[in-house]
Amino acid sequence: MNEPLAERIRPKSLDEYISQQHLIGEKGYLTQHIKNGIIPSLILWGPPGIGKTTLANIIAKESGRPFYALSAINSGVKDIRDVIDKAKNSGGLFTTKNPILFIDEIHRFSKSQQDSLLGAVEKGWVTLIGATTENPSFEVIPALLSRCQVYILNSFEKEDLIALLNRAIKNDIVISKKKINLKETDALLRLSGGDARKLLNIFELLVSSEQGSITITDKFVLERVQKNMARYDKTGEQHYDIISALIKSIRGSDPNAAVYWLARMIEGGEDVKFIARRLLISASEDIGNANPNALILANTTFQAVSTIGFPESRIILSQCAIYLANSPKSNTSYEAIGKAQQLVQKTGDLSVPLHLRNAPTKLMKDLNYGKDYKYAHNHENNFIDQEFLPEEISNSKLYEPGNNVRENSFKEFLKKRWKKKYNY
Repeated sequence: MNEPLAERIRPKSLDEYISQQHLIGEKGYLTQHIKNGIIPSLILWGPPGIGKTTLANIIAKESGRPFYALSAINSGVKDIRDVIDKAKNSGGLFTTKNPILFIDEIHRFSKSQQDSLLGAVEKGWVTLIGATTENPSFEVIPALLSRCQVYILNSFEKEDLIALLNRAIKNDIVISKKKINLKETDALLRLSGGDARKLLNIFELLVSSEQGSITITDKFVLERVQKNMARYDKTGEQHYDIISALIKSIRGSDPNAAVYWLARMIEGGEDVKFIARRLLISASEDIGNANPNALILANTTFQAVSTIGFPESRIILSQCAIYLANSPKSNTSYEAIGKAQQLVQKTGDLSVPLHLRNAPTKLMKDLNYGKDYKYAHNHENNFIDQEFLPEEISNSKLYEPGNNVRENSFKEFLKKRWKKKYNY
C-alpha cells in the first residue's frame, strides 16, 4: 500500500480529531460555527504536523460544502483564479453552502497572490481557510487578514501523540495486523519534535520491515532510525530546530556555527524574511544595550532582504549573523521586561501617581493632575530626584546593567542618580 500511515489514519470527523478542544470541543469556536452552518473565512495558525489540513477537510465535510485545496508552494495567481471560477459555479453569495478554498502555507503567497483572493472572499464566492506556521500578522496582508478570523492550534501534548500511535496500532489496515508492544515512546516523540505526521512516518518506517512480535523501546528506535532524518527539510519539519541552532550559536558568540546553520536554512529553501526576523529578535534579546548598533543592523538587514530576496540576500544575512555573533552579549533588556511583567501580573493596575498624570483640561488640573511634577531639564545635569513608580512598588529594581563596556557606563550613570533608591 503506497499511501502513508498518516494519510490512512487521518481523522474523518470532529469526533476522531485529537486535541484542540478549545476549537472543536463541545463548546469550541469551530464546533459552534459548524452547528450554526455559518463558516467564516479563517486562518489556522500553528506548528507543522498539528492537523491544520485535516481540520480544514473536516470543516468542509461536516458543513456539507465543496472543498478546493491549493498549496502556496506550487500554486500561482492563475491556479487561484481557476479555482475561484469553479467555486463561483458551485456556490455564491445567496447560500451558506459556498465552497471552501483551503490554502496550505498561505504565508508563502506573495502580496499579489493574496490580493487575488480578496474579491472572492469579499463577495462570498468562497470561504477561505488558510493554514500557516508563521504569525499571520506578519505574513498575511492586512486587507485579507481583516476578513478572516485567526485560530491558534496548540502543539500536541505527549498524551495526544501516544494516542495517535495507539490508534494506528489498533485501526490501521496494515499495522493492525502486526503484534506491536509500545513499551517506550520518549525517543519516538523526541525525533518527531511534536509533529504528528513525522511521528507516524517514523513509526511506519520502524515497524514496516519487522516480522513477528515488535517491542518499541527507545533503544530500538534510535538504532534503526537513520541519522540523516535530522536533515533540514524545506517543508518545515526541522524549521524550528535549525533556527534554534542558529540563534543559540549567535548567543554563544560562534560565527562559524552561525553561518553553518544559516547555510542549512538557505539551502533548505527557508523564507528569507523568517530568517531576518529571527536575527532582529536576537539582536535585542541577546545583545541589547551591550551593542545597540546590532538592532539597527538587524533591522536594516530585514528591510534589505525583504526588497532583494534570494540569492543575493544570503550575503546580507551572513554579514548580519557574523556581526551578531561577534557582538558583546547582554540579555538585561529581556530580563528587565520579564521582571516588570511579573510585577504587573502580581500587583495589578496600580494608579499612576498624580504628579505623572497628563492634565490637558482645567478640570484635570483642578484635580491636581500633574501637580508637583518636576521638569528634569530645569535642574542641574537635567536630573531631579522624584518618584516615577506607583507608591506600592516604590524602589522596585527591574533593570540590572550587564557586565560589558557600554552597560558599565550605564551603571556609573545610574549610581550617580539612583544609588540610594535602587541600590546601584
